[in-house]
Amino acid sequence: MTEEIIISGFGGQGVLSMGKILAYSALMEGKEVSWMPAYGPEQRGGTANVTVIVSDERISSPIVSTYDTAIILNQPSLEKFEGSIKPGGTLIYDDYGISVPPTRKDINIYQISAMDAAAEMGNTKGFNMIILGGLLKVRPIVTLENVIKGLHKTLPERHHHLIPANEEALRKGMDIICIAQEAK
Repeated sequence: MTEEIIISGFGGQGVLSMGKILAYSALMEGKEVSWMPAYGPEQRGGTANVTVIVSDERISSPIVSTYDTAIILNQPSLEKFEGSIKPGGTLIYDDYGISVPPTRKDINIYQISAMDAAAEMGNTKGFNMIILGGLLKVRPIVTLENVIKGLHKTLPERHHHLIPANEEALRKGMDIICIAQEAK
């Protein structure tokens, strides 16, 4: 099993930390992992993306041009990466940041209203965990238990009191993700 993932959005949406938590979680399961972030100098508000590769075998290169899964959190990212998803692959997007929805017919498309759910939960910082929960539901690359362990590894100890809220957000994402289109 090898899963090549791109997560892309604006800086401040938790794109890089989502990728980092996913990578740590896969390490906890004994998998091979590559985590390669990319962001503009403006960080918060600028574009940010991260490529995460999770595999049962050695990873030959962290650089890929096509992806099994794309998590897209804004319109510029959709325009940039929709064409880079392998046929039969998966696209997950939050409808809050997308004005023109995806158009490909040869991929599985999932929509998740994470921004709305985060606001309803009173946990806007949990937005990225809701998205990650949605990913785990449709592509169970790692277990929820190992994501919780990954949170312990990636969050500074002073923020460990937030882990229960993050777990709640992960579970919310698993509950609310829905398929918008199956690959044809």
